[in-house]
Amino acid sequence: MGQADVHISFDELRSLLRDIFLRNGTSSMVADSLAANCAGCERDGAISHGIFRIPGYMASLATGWVDGKAKPDVNPVSSSFIRIDARNGFAQPALAAGAQAIKTAVESTGIAIVAIRNSHHFSALWPDVEPFAREGLLALAFVNGLANVVPHGGRTPVYGTNPIAFATPVAGGEPLVVDQATSVMANGEVRLHALANSPLPPGTGIDSAGRPSTDPHAILAGGALNTFGGYKGSSIALMVELMAGALTGGQLSFENDFGDCVGAQTPKAGQLLVIIDPSRGGNARYAQRVSHLCSRLIDAGQDRLPGQRRYATRLNAERFGIPISEDNLVRLKTLAA
Repeated sequence: MGQADVHISFDELRSLLRDIFLRNGTSSMVADSLAANCAGCERDGAISHGIFRIPGYMASLATGWVDGKAKPDVNPVSSSFIRIDARNGFAQPALAAGAQAIKTAVESTGIAIVAIRNSHHFSALWPDVEPFAREGLLALAFVNGLANVVPHGGRTPVYGTNPIAFATPVAGGEPLVVDQATSVMANGEVRLHALANSPLPPGTGIDSAGRPSTDPHAILAGGALNTFGGYKGSSIALMVELMAGALTGGQLSFENDFGDCVGAQTPKAGQLLVIIDPSRGGNARYAQRVSHLCSRLIDAGQDRLPGQRRYATRLNAERFGIPISEDNLVRLKTLAA
């Protein structure tokens, strides 16, 4: 990755990334959405989902695997249920296209269920749910992807890393945001280990023959990851597959096939979001109760709350700029020129 020896502002990085996406055939709306997402991940220290992902985005666009100019079809099928067909585009602009329908549903019924299909999700999930928490809402997200995770006791990948996320407002503090894969680690982290030729912890995954392996190259070359927590994590991965792949009408993780699009990396799958207005639960002090719970967690010995390190990294980047290696900065400017 190179040593971080220069700093760049969020706006500067977002502008560079926007130009890169535009040069690779996306619409302005898609470029804006993806650039903000990638720059936000880099700013917050989620480097496995920041500029590290740019070559994968470019390859998917160049091969025609994803439509960078797709216009999502937003269809509120009931007062609370919204179906969005991303039309083989990216998930983030599809979610943005449904913003008004989501707002209407939550204001009317207190809940919005958003089923996105035919979409490509290639990033962290906290950028999808955190904005809702900042509006005082509770949000949950489920995404499936490319099959690279074996079910507990299995030898063949069936699930994607199948992340889940949720965000909630906290009285007097930043939103509480949890974002985690149901695999032992995210695929992007495995790829970072491969770049560094660094072994993975025991139990991370298997090689192509189904044998336990700590070699990131072996896991990426036909092997697979394990779910976290044994059969319990495998059950949660199954739930995500049902919620994001089956319920949305999207593809199941093992149905993803890049075909002739050699080099494409963005999995085409589904995403389900549930957005709830906590005040409809008859508890006007919901955010205060969450704050009380968070305090109890720290009092009990938990060293920090989920997302706390991300917020600290964000604040540092806002003060001093986003750290990035000079080589990467030159590379981004070349791609954007």
